Amino acid sequence: MLELIDSILQEKMDLNENIIKIKFFEIRVTHNLSEVETFEFIRLARNKLENLGYNVYLTNAKYKYQGKQYTVPENELLVAIKENY
Repeated sequence: MLELIDSILQEKMDLNENIIKIKFFEIRVTHNLSEVETFEFIRLARNKLENLGYNVYLTNAKYKYQGKQYTVPENELLVAIKENY
């Protein structure tokens, strides 16, 4: 599980290190994780991202990015924004 988290997070950071979005489809379908595994993935990814200096928001949470207010949509499990961005 940790290798999968590291791989996905690194891919996302390579695309844009300021904001990371992890979608339901990507985790549950593409990587074939069960519901329990998905909750564990989110828990571990959130912890890792917070330790790397990100603010982490889960489904339905409100957040600000580039001066605009957003809500994490149902199809996204997690949004992480680099602090001091």
